[in-house]
Amino acid sequence: MIVDAQPVFRRVAREVLDARGYTVVGEATCAASALEAAERLGPDAVLLDVRLGDDSGYAVARTLAELAHPPAVLLVSVLRDGDEDELACACGACGFLSKSRLATTDLGRFWPDTPR
Repeated sequence: MIVDAQPVFRRVAREVLDARGYTVVGEATCAASALEAAERLGPDAVLLDVRLGDDSGYAVARTLAELAHPPAVLLVSVLRDGDEDELACACGACGFLSKSRLATTDLGRFWPDTPR
């Protein structure tokens, strides 16, 4: 599942994930729609933007980690301040990745080994 406020990034991320054999089961644009979609769709993994307008991707990741069957969450952002890896771990995410590196990073480092 892809969670990002920007439709252009969601489209590009879907193309990258599809090309790598992942099945994107849904998209969301804000915290509320992300949590609703995760409950409804039960994704194995979530690509989650840190900045969702007024919402925090870190807060969404913390809530997702509390689900009965939590997805593997990979936080992403255009900006990198330096403490994203620690913040990602603290909120239950599998890691952090700059959006510019999505197409070149081995996502198996963060998500289940078998693409879904």
